[in-house]
Amino acid sequence: MKAWIQRVTEASVTIDGEAVAAIGRGLLVLLGVTHADTAAAADEIADRLVTLRIFEDANGKTNLSLQDVGGSALVVSQFTLYADTAHGRRPGFSAAARPELARPLYERVVARLRETLGASRVGTGRFGADMKVRLVNDGPFSVELLA
Repeated sequence: MKAWIQRVTEASVTIDGEAVAAIGRGLLVLLGVTHADTAAAADEIADRLVTLRIFEDANGKTNLSLQDVGGSALVVSQFTLYADTAHGRRPGFSAAARPELARPLYERVVARLRETLGASRVGTGRFGADMKVRLVNDGPFSVELLA
């Protein structure tokens, strides 16, 4: 499982012109699932998202987690994180899990985040939808998280 995390001051998802989720300070999480991923990987990545220390403390050091700052998470499914661009000019996506495996693991990550942070602090896109994602990247600060 792979997450591309962007620390944001705000982020939102729109589908067909309808705003479906928005957050203020927190993390925009683009989440990709591959064939070998398990429920344990989903739990691990969710727990690490909550405790990863990427927010600045009073001294400007990245010592605070999402939980510490009372931030929110916006989680968006992103199969293209598993794109293979090693050959040719068109990416291949065979490493990305099929929806029947990916959707339950994506939903497990979201459920675990909601258990930990509270439902009101976790927004989502819509799995498999054509989404428009807007964000204000804070820093910018973006990292890849693997589980």
